[in-house]
Amino acid sequence: MTLNEFYDEVARRADTDKTKIGAAETKRVLSEAFKVLAPLDATTVTELIAKGLSTAKKKLAAPAKS
Repeated sequence: MTLNEFYDEVARRADTDKTKIGAAETKRVLSEAFKVLAPLDATTVTELIAKGLSTAKKKLAAPAKS
């Protein structure tokens, strides 16, 4: 997966009936997130990403709300 493919996939998932967000807005937000991470040391970035992935996995494993 390329960075642009990542941005596009996030944009597709973020744009819902309740939350209207386009690809340009998603790319801008993700770009800012990377800018926040850029000055951090690799260990801190890895820990933050690991925590985010852990949270995402829990959400994926949870039963869908009706």
